Amino acid sequence: MPRPVPTTAGVAAGSIALLALAVVQGWLGPDVGRGANFCERAYDGPVAQPANTLSNLGFVVAGLLVARHAQRRTPPPDGSHVLPTTVATVYACVVVLLGPGSAAMHATQSAWGGHLDLLSMYLVAGFAAAWAWVRWTRRGTAAFVTAYVVCVAACELVGLWPEPIPVVHYSGNLAFGALLVAAVVLETALWRRGETTRVLRHGVVALVSMLVAFTIWLGSNAGWCDPDSLLQGHAAWHLLCAVAAYWLYRLYASEHTTDVRVAQALPST
Repeated sequence: MPRPVPTTAGVAAGSIALLALAVVQGWLGPDVGRGANFCERAYDGPVAQPANTLSNLGFVVAGLLVARHAQRRTPPPDGSHVLPTTVATVYACVVVLLGPGSAAMHATQSAWGGHLDLLSMYLVAGFAAAWAWVRWTRRGTAAFVTAYVVCVAACELVGLWPEPIPVVHYSGNLAFGALLVAAVVLETALWRRGETTRVLRHGVVALVSMLVAFTIWLGSNAGWCDPDSLLQGHAAWHLLCAVAAYWLYRLYASEHTTDVRVAQALPST
């Protein structure tokens, strides 16, 4: 049985340490202006965009909170819970990695930093879509892992499209959004199917937080911001997305089923 808190804390510490080394040593390459469209003026020094960089700590905090809840959660004796501790631990680590991944771009404005930012987004959106799909199709661990890999790989392929995309700018952003929409559609279908019970308000909080975050993201990209201010709309986007990621987990953790056949078909441990 995995220990969510030590595992997630180790991922957090290791990824932050690697990011710090990469920034100091210049491993991510030169500043090419990646992420410069997110309003905040770039400064000389190791951290180009301080507000947009440090706000990514919200993801680290959210991932650790997920891990703490997962470790304290007591599985019911009837085995009716749907989210296994192993899957919850994976999700906690994925949420943590959003922080250093996004910070890599905002701290360096490098091409490799931009790739890490998108990869971290693909990992969390791919998880949401794959976990929803595997529950919808009542499949097991192998299907979940396969679906997850396919989702992330598909995003990487879509992200190779070089032309700008209306509204969301990058093809990678479009792929990220498409997976989140697919996850919402599948979660809604699961709720309507009625095979499991869950605390629906957790999902509502996650969805509203994400929609508000996207609205702020659009505004800051449209120039409704002050480049010299530490109060950045894109930083608010990070923090609200961290809130959404946490409450999405709480939706997962609240899900139970009384149908033994459904519970046995899903990933376990």
